[in-house]
Amino acid sequence: MIGNTLAHYKVLEKIGEGGMGVVYKAEDTKLKRTVALKFLPSELTRDAQAKARFVQEAQAAAALDHPHICAVFEIGEAEGATYIAMPYVKGRSLKERIAAGPLSMEEALDIAGQVAEGLKEAHQRGIIHRDIKPANIMLTEKGQAKIMDFGLAKLEAGVDLTRTMAVIGTVAYMSPEQARGEEVDCRTDIWSVGATLYEMLTGQKPFGQKHDQALLYSILNDTTESVSRICPEIPKQLDRVIQKALEKDKSRRYQNMAELLKDLKSTQVAGLGLPKAEKSIVVLPFENISPDPEQEYFCDGMTEEIITDLSRVHDLLVISRSSAMTFKDTKKTIPEIARAVNVRYVLEGSVRKAGNSLRITAQLIDSETDAHLWAEKYSGTLDDVFDIQEKVSRSIAEALKLRLTAEEKRRMAERSISDVTAYEYYLRAYPEILNGTEQTVGRAVRYLQNALDIVGDNALIYSYMAFAYWMYVNIGARQEEYRTKAEEYVKKSLAQDPTLGKAHVVLGWIKLGAPGGKFETGLHHFKKGLEFSPEETWAWQGIADIYIFAGRISSAIPICEKLLKLDPLDFHTNWIQAALPLYDGRFDEAVRLWLKLYETFPEYPQAQLYTALALAYSGKNNQAFEIIDKSASLNPDNVVVKLGLMLKAAIQGDAEKAHREATPEFRWTCRQDGTYSHNLAGIFAMLHERTEALDWLENAVDRGVINYPFLAEKDSFLDNIRGEPRFQKLMQRVKSDWEHFEV
Repeated sequence: MIGNTLAHYKVLEKIGEGGMGVVYKAEDTKLKRTVALKFLPSELTRDAQAKARFVQEAQAAAALDHPHICAVFEIGEAEGATYIAMPYVKGRSLKERIAAGPLSMEEALDIAGQVAEGLKEAHQRGIIHRDIKPANIMLTEKGQAKIMDFGLAKLEAGVDLTRTMAVIGTVAYMSPEQARGEEVDCRTDIWSVGATLYEMLTGQKPFGQKHDQALLYSILNDTTESVSRICPEIPKQLDRVIQKALEKDKSRRYQNMAELLKDLKSTQVAGLGLPKAEKSIVVLPFENISPDPEQEYFCDGMTEEIITDLSRVHDLLVISRSSAMTFKDTKKTIPEIARAVNVRYVLEGSVRKAGNSLRITAQLIDSETDAHLWAEKYSGTLDDVFDIQEKVSRSIAEALKLRLTAEEKRRMAERSISDVTAYEYYLRAYPEILNGTEQTVGRAVRYLQNALDIVGDNALIYSYMAFAYWMYVNIGARQEEYRTKAEEYVKKSLAQDPTLGKAHVVLGWIKLGAPGGKFETGLHHFKKGLEFSPEETWAWQGIADIYIFAGRISSAIPICEKLLKLDPLDFHTNWIQAALPLYDGRFDEAVRLWLKLYETFPEYPQAQLYTALALAYSGKNNQAFEIIDKSASLNPDNVVVKLGLMLKAAIQGDAEKAHREATPEFRWTCRQDGTYSHNLAGIFAMLHERTEALDWLENAVDRGVINYPFLAEKDSFLDNIRGEPRFQKLMQRVKSDWEHFEV
């Protein structure tokens, strides 16, 4: 078939196959356009009466002109086969989208609304689809939904319902009246939309039996489990919409698509889903006006503590520390700052510390009006610092008319380090850890030890000591020794306070990089940390990373949206935003985001490597090489930079150069990281070193890289090993792990 010309269509390639026929991509040689040709199975058209009925309804469907309905160009015959010519839609089916994991509520509602709009138009013209299901809904690259195969279901209804496995998907979305073989109307499409929305949100069909007869019985007799029971974050209002669409008695169902659309839109307008704070604020770095410029750490610590306090207020969105600190010494105006992080309120202040004396000023500004809502000066000694921090936080809550709960008041008054001198050591340590060199982390460890010498056992200080040793490991220093120390300190922290969220989060990152560590282990600890400290963006970032490499892109999307609100200027947040399309195989979109990230953070090795990866996946090798070469000139010994150099060598086919970079120490470091192992698998596959490529890929999978859609089909770097029996066997395991991965 491929390469042949049928009528005036040149068949280019096969793009799909199912119970309703085979679909080919073809060129319309008359109109010079790309089309999709669907050839119908002979058993659906051999009956003359059925065929005439199909043609009549297809003609009616061809008259539909709606942005969410895939048009019918032509119905024809060639070499004894009946075909339909339709627009060629670049994108993927909703079935494929759901296979990657449940959709966010916002995305599911958007798609369901588009489908309902298209069906409303069809119903008004007297056309019922009768076969709405995810496989018959295409999603364009711009996210537009298009309904396919109008008219085919009626033809199919003439076929015996003792079906083959090829069409079992259709049975799963049948209304009860359709399952009984009764006459159907628009309400059968309403049922199918409800079943499809159910699957988009939960990742499972409302009636999940495997065999046709059991499935038909379940549709006719069983009550499906509510969406909100499966996904507690789904609001009851949306649950009720789906239940009404799935009423077995069609007289109690929505009576027309307009009714369903109204309720879908009201659910969207209500903004249901993750609670949205009405008030939002950024706390700017407090200015150091002390005689001693080295008191900067104290000012930054004051900023951090107030951010932490305010983050515990449920009804207030507070920009995280990493984004807030980008405004240190900024020349931007208050309105410019507020727009940059999309908040309304800005807190700015100053600290003067001389010896034991302390003076702090703070003022709260409404960026929309430039009005000062509140301002205050506080004078005292270092012993008063905790009281001053609490007063500032409470004053902001009062100025914004926020009603604090008893628990929020308790946490605001809570102080994890009671001694002021120990607290100063803790404040000195934190920025040193973040600087991330062996020298600065070493100073941080000494500061924290000084604090422990003063106060003894302390959960918060132990957690930061664990953080410091994890940072040692992260930069490649004495990995096994320091990882052991990190684990020892985090265990001490949790022994002192099992509810300390930060300690659980640090443990999550430690476990991810431990020998034999898997993503599921890190995920458990990140979630545990968020139970106690929902404001920990570091945990949200870890979860998003895991979901991306585990192939649950749709589950990572709402987390990314949350992070873009809480920490929009942070490197890791923007890394996640760019990684989403990259590991979903949408390389052109990924390139745009990575180039933007690289422009913002040109000195970050991770920005350099992943921008080069995205460019290489898109075939823009010369641009990728430019970035890799520049990266190597800045920091040639960095593990990430070496991966970039190996990528360039692999694309150029220079195995000798690639192996020069792969020193034993480098290999050991990469072996501990699933993502680095995946990168090396692609590099060695391009070099046709299949055994080594598969070794690295197996290690990546062992570490939790189970993004099946990407590994099995979309990662072009692995093309040279796809035919290997070992690869195919590994993909069977990956598919199973991916399908059973619990978000």
